[in-house]
Amino acid sequence: VAVLAFTTPLLAQYQRDRLLAFWRPEADPSGIGYQVAQVKLAIGSGGWFGQGLFEGRSTQGGFIPFQYTDFVFSVAGEELGFVGALGIVALEMFVVVRTLVIGIRSRDAFGRILCGAIAGWFLFQSVENIGMNLGLMPVTGVPLPFVSYGGSSMFSCWIAVGLVGNVHAASRRRIS
Repeated sequence: VAVLAFTTPLLAQYQRDRLLAFWRPEADPSGIGYQVAQVKLAIGSGGWFGQGLFEGRSTQGGFIPFQYTDFVFSVAGEELGFVGALGIVALEMFVVVRTLVIGIRSRDAFGRILCGAIAGWFLFQSVENIGMNLGLMPVTGVPLPFVSYGGSSMFSCWIAVGLVGNVHAASRRRIS
């Protein structure tokens, strides 16, 4: 599949560059590999407890591109450290697990499917965003739910939470 993707016009050139930068970010350190290298440096310099809120050298120095959207986790890793980044991961996973629990407790199939789909969406976005910040996944531009700056992403996440809340309320009304 990878050979077909690279030899046919299936992928645009920037998509090929992103995949190559994921495979070997050091091959183009001033181009597409710059993002991944700077993000890894920022997260690594955070240590256990970070450099302090608004005190990160890489993030405050402007070395990390798209630090409010795609690479917001690197800001947390540098300024809040391992403990703060782990807290963000825990909060993201709490939302996913709680959404799944509400779906399991739902009395109708639509509520279960809806909650499962929303939990899967949040899980995918969280894993992809955190993975690309750690260099484990290719850079795709997927936002971190509830953390990344952006109107449409935040708006859609809160609509999804409202739908899950409605499933929860409907399940509670049927019980009593």
